[in-house]
Parts: sequence; C-alpha cells; structure tokens
Amino acid sequence: MTIFEIFNRLNKYTMRLFNILLFVSILLLSFSCIDSNEKSYHLDKNGISQEALSNYLDRSITMVYFLMPDKPEGRRTYSYHDDDIRMLKNLKAKFIGRSIYRWGGESLLNSEAFWKKAKTLINEMHSFDPEMIFQACIFEIITHDVDSVKIPDWVFTDFNLAIEDRYFSYQAMLNDDGKLVNHWREGNSVPDVSKLESQLWFYYLAGSYISLGCEAIHIGQVGLIGMNDPELESWDKILKKIRLYAQKNARRNWVLIDAHVPTGGMVKDGISLLDFNSFPLRIKETQEKPYQGTLEVGYQDAIYTKSKGCISPSGWKCDHLPYLVEFDNYGKGANPNVADPESHYIWGWDEISWLSLQSEEYRNEWIKYAYNWIKNTDPAGHMEMPGFRMITCPNETENNYRANTKSENSPFGYSQEETIKELWENN
Repeated sequence: MTIFEIFNRLNKYTMRLFNILLFVSILLLSFSCIDSNEKSYHLDKNGISQEALSNYLDRSITMVYFLMPDKPEGRRTYSYHDDDIRMLKNLKAKFIGRSIYRWGGESLLNSEAFWKKAKTLINEMHSFDPEMIFQACIFEIITHDVDSVKIPDWVFTDFNLAIEDRYFSYQAMLNDDGKLVNHWREGNSVPDVSKLESQLWFYYLAGSYISLGCEAIHIGQVGLIGMNDPELESWDKILKKIRLYAQKNARRNWVLIDAHVPTGGMVKDGISLLDFNSFPLRIKETQEKPYQGTLEVGYQDAIYTKSKGCISPSGWKCDHLPYLVEFDNYGKGANPNVADPESHYIWGWDEISWLSLQSEEYRNEWIKYAYNWIKNTDPAGHMEMPGFRMITCPNETENNYRANTKSENSPFGYSQEETIKELWENN
C-alpha cells in the first residue's frame, strides 16, 4: 500500500469520525437548549423558589367548581365538563384556581360522592401533568349547615384536645361582640379566626383538601375573618398548623397559601404568612367610552406596586411578594350599566360579569391588554386567566362564564381559549 493510499484511507476515517462528533455535538446542544428553556415547577418540604412560584402564577387560571361539577351550588348546573378538561390540557395550565370549596351548603362535605368525584378528577389531571396544582378555598362564610358536619378525631388530636363525639358549632365560630354576624344574610356569617371553633373548622377543611391532592389554599377575605386578630396572632397559629399538616400529608409536602389582601399582605415580624398575595383586578371605567375599562396604579384599593416586601414562607427575601389578580365575582351594583368611579363595580357589574357582556373581539383584546399591562407595570404581578366563573348579568349560558372555544362540545363558550394559549406560549 502506497503512502498516498494510507493517507487517503486515514482521511476517510477522520471524516467519518468528524461527522459522528458533529452529530453528537448538535444533539447535545439541542438538549441543552431544551433544558435551558424548561421552566421549574419544583415544590418540596422546604417550599418553593420565587422563580418556580412565578412560573405557576404565570400559568394560572380560575376554574370554579372544576373538582365538584355535580350541582356545586344549589340548583346551579355545570354542563360540558369534559370540554373543560380538554381546555386545561390544551392550554397546559399549571395552577387551577378555586377548583373546590363550599360557599355555604357545608353539609355536602358529608357526601362520599363529593370527595370521590373530586379524587377521580384530580387523579386524571395529575396523570396528564403531575406538576399541575389545584387550589381549594376556605371562604369568609359559615352557615347553620356546619352543625351537620362531624369533627374528625384527627382534628382534635392535632390540636392536643380530648377527642369528642360531636359536630362543628356555627354559634361557637361567631364573634362574641356580634361583628359580622348575619353579614351575608340571616344565618350566614363571617367566622372569627380568633375563636377556637373557627380554627378547628379551617384546619378540617384545609386538611381534607390537602389529603385530596390540592397543593394550594385560598383563604378568602382575611380582613373580615381576622376581625378580632389585628396582630395576626390567630392567623399565624392556624396557618402554621396547616403548613405542618401539609409537610406530613401533601403530595409534595408543601401547600401554597394566599388570600385577598387589601392592605398589600399579611406580614408578621418581617415574614409573610402567605406564599403569594391575591386581589381583584379593580378595573377602572373609561367614562368617555361606554362599557370599556382600564387598569391603573393607585385606583381605589388596587394592589399594583403595593404588594409588601417580606421574607416568604419558603425563606427567600423580596421587595414585593408575588401576587395574582383575577376577574372577581360579587354580583351587580345598584345601577347596572352606569359608571360610578367610587364603586368597585365596573359599569354596575362585577368584573367577570362585565367581561362576559363585552363582544368576543373586545374580550380577547382586553385580556391581551391587561396581561401585558400588568407585566410591564409591576414585575411582582401575575394575571389569573378567566376560565370558568359564575356571572350575574343577563346571559344564556347557565349563569356561567367559560373561556372555552365555542363548539358543539361547549356551546356556552365565550372563546378566549386561543387568546390565553397564545399569551402563555409567547411569554
């Protein structure tokens, strides 16, 4: 074999090796790009990073009743639930807000079917995405129906109390001075968090929802419930107990707790009692443009730029605790369709009813506007998308708003699904 032939053969082997190495390098580079673009949704017994929390809030969506679709509130129906499941999977949603709760009607908690249905749904969704978080709610209301709910032994045990064979007591949760008794209507009151019975009730609800598989709990209007707790001592006590329960029983040994905070947070001794804050959007009427609205820093009690700095429950420090704003529902005002800048109502309606009254084009336009305005105005803020929520305005959609693309499988859809998907995929 000549020298020329030897060099020629070596060149062929060299080129083959070069091509193999080039292919492997490109493959490794592509994997590194994928990894660098993947967002963290990690959560464990030590808490959650600020980055992971923000990632969850960036993919949050309100889905009232999602885990309790069978007659969730009295005669209210919840049709086309299968399409809601499809929509959440299509959107790749990560944080499912207000998915299970009671607003009165507490005796439903005695139903084995209530819990079984919720467990089936949560398991189905976690088989699709095990990192998906479901939020339960504990609200600022109790009715006489709580008298029919038996206190489980584990609640007494965890409070170091003697086990009793008894039911919760509506009367024992009321404020001694009558504050906010019958606040909603006769027999519908706000529980006082400083009362032991209220703490037992909150702990029972939180523990039950955590054991179901929920990893987040919204605790409603904490200012009302804390009517007799100005230093947050009762709140601190019960939330610590709930967190301890989560460390032993939650799916990933942590629970994210939030609340509506008109003062910008719940901070005690520099540490936030909440993982993140939340509040309504607080939409300002554009009086020269009927039925339109905008967002504005400093409008009424809006939270924009006002979320308090603190050390989070997970241990990281921030100048402003991350927060969610949502399309809230609270009925209609005294003068529907009339602007009133002093009112929380937008053109006489609550926020989600106002949105549902707009044209499909304006709904989609406004959601894009609000999402980008919040991103550009306050890095701590995150917009919870409207997925499913009850409305009080005239409608032909079973008194519910839903973002689903309108179709045979969701004839009551308001068609914001693709707008939400586009915003999430591009940010």
